Amino acid sequence: MRKLLALTLTMALVAAVSAYLVWTQERPVGHYLSDLRINLAVNQGTPADHGNLLGIQPELFPADYQSLERLHLKLSAYLRNARDMGLLNDKTIVVLPEHVGTWLMVSGEKNELYQATSLKEAMNWLSASNPLLFLRALISAQGDNRLDDAYLRMKAPAMARDYQVLFGGLAKEFGVTLVAGSIALPNPSVSQGQLQVGHGALYNTSLVFDRDGLPLGQPQRQLYPIFDERGFIAPGDEGVVNVIDTPAGRLGILIGSDSWYPDNYRKLNEQGAQLVAVPALVIGRDTWDKPWRGFKSVSTPPEVSLKPEELSEGQAWHRLSLISQAPISLAGAGISVFMRGQFWDQGTSGQSFLSAQGQVFADGNARGARLLNVWL
Repeated sequence: MRKLLALTLTMALVAAVSAYLVWTQERPVGHYLSDLRINLAVNQGTPADHGNLLGIQPELFPADYQSLERLHLKLSAYLRNARDMGLLNDKTIVVLPEHVGTWLMVSGEKNELYQATSLKEAMNWLSASNPLLFLRALISAQGDNRLDDAYLRMKAPAMARDYQVLFGGLAKEFGVTLVAGSIALPNPSVSQGQLQVGHGALYNTSLVFDRDGLPLGQPQRQLYPIFDERGFIAPGDEGVVNVIDTPAGRLGILIGSDSWYPDNYRKLNEQGAQLVAVPALVIGRDTWDKPWRGFKSVSTPPEVSLKPEELSEGQAWHRLSLISQAPISLAGAGISVFMRGQFWDQGTSGQSFLSAQGQVFADGNARGARLLNVWL
């Protein structure tokens, strides 16, 4: 009797494990409906032969990331609209927002993940659907928040490949220089024209693709990750701020609140930066209009006198971003581009803006996808 019971339990366990393994391999694709419209919110300056900076503030949702084809459909629709408006040429620099590449971590997953009601529930589906990848990533995770590190690390090679295929492909398809927002990867670098992931800490990094779809230079790492990410995102070397030659001029990239630090602009000045791109993100549906909470990293510049709650979050971004404000920044123009949309229970509220001739040009209506353009 005991042998029969043990045999029955063993068979039931084997059946359950087999069913689970089969379930992890299934990736049914749900129905997809997304708004592909985008409005031109700001168009500053006069068209000339010097090119332009074009920011795309997308409106994105988890279902947009179910496949590369879906994300390409949406982003290419935005770019086609820009082309139809006469905003694309061989000297155009297109800028996308912070973490637009990071969400590639949920590409190719089960419908249950995209239908989850919270980010925590979605990440539970992610780990349950990829048990071996998750366990391997958890073992090698670093930082204080090993769980979030593992979620980002578990599919890093595929994320890096998809990031280059998608954004390099868009740059080539539309013949533009593309600042591909940012993506969180372990110790990323470019080798022989390919974005590679390494071992070690995760970095929030941005890569630029040229008109042939190839990477320009090495990834720019975020120097001062925000408090909410410091448990799993490592700070980049403070001495490394890259400047890249583009058809429109020398371009520097400052990720997120790195654009609040005057010393970063001085480093760009030393390298002759003429343009500055800021991929950015503000979490929380109402955060933009709420009181500013202060610097989002461990370091506060001594020459900044702005105090927490003195202004709103949005007003602080306008005041602290020093693009084209001589003598701190000698760049002629720049753009800060924010992600919009809803990722489960994580809303966003940043409103993109341009900086030129020491002035800020913004659109007060942040609803929907927006284009912001400045002619150089």
